[in-house]
Amino acid sequence: METSNKPFVASKPHTPVSSNLKADTSVSSSLKSFSFSDLKNATKNFRSETLLGEGGFGCVFKGWIDENTFAPTKPGTGIVVAIKKLKLESFQGHKEWLAEVNYLGQLRHENLVKLIGYCVEFENRLLVYEFMPKGSLENHLFKKGVQPISWATRMHIARQVAQGLTFLHSLDANVIFRDLKASNILLDSDYNAKLSDFGLARDGPTGDNTHVSTRVVGTQGYAAPEYVATGVFITFPSNSTVKTEYDNE
Repeated sequence: METSNKPFVASKPHTPVSSNLKADTSVSSSLKSFSFSDLKNATKNFRSETLLGEGGFGCVFKGWIDENTFAPTKPGTGIVVAIKKLKLESFQGHKEWLAEVNYLGQLRHENLVKLIGYCVEFENRLLVYEFMPKGSLENHLFKKGVQPISWATRMHIARQVAQGLTFLHSLDANVIFRDLKASNILLDSDYNAKLSDFGLARDGPTGDNTHVSTRVVGTQGYAAPEYVATGVFITFPSNSTVKTEYDNE
């Protein structure tokens, strides 16, 4: 597999999300606004056989929509999507839902999972993503009975994750992901990697600032130890350049 040499380009200038984290989703006009009824139909009323996974803030279901109109279709027709349904009682999950909409509603990159749209209707909060056929990297590394992936594929995935992070860190209003782990790295049919779950992401330092201090969040064992110890993120100056060379052998 070859690493893409395409430049990192955002779909539009990134607006700091901290000023936009609000109940209306006006910053995300590029996204499709789905009705709850449409997403019920797309998942056969969220039946158990469409369940892809479950986390602390909700469940992810497999659904089918029309490629052009995004209207729900019968299983096996149209395009497959992943639909995340927030647990109604989760206030923290609501904040993360808003962060996800605001970040992925503005950012586009080949190594970020594509957010197609959202639903906010009464108490319901849902997100609609492109479907990633190979699932999470976590399943390929740790799930019993799964065929191990080769070291060449692992290096390919690692390079693509680095490309996604480089894109986030190189934005004028840079973004700190804060929850990099195997379960948040999704793989397409060719094992191309995309970062997912921006619920804990936040804006990085601006202007002449070189660091931001935050409440420590993330996953134990994956978060950088210096961040866990201090709660401080330190970044490179905006005019500095970091060059990484990969061994192609």
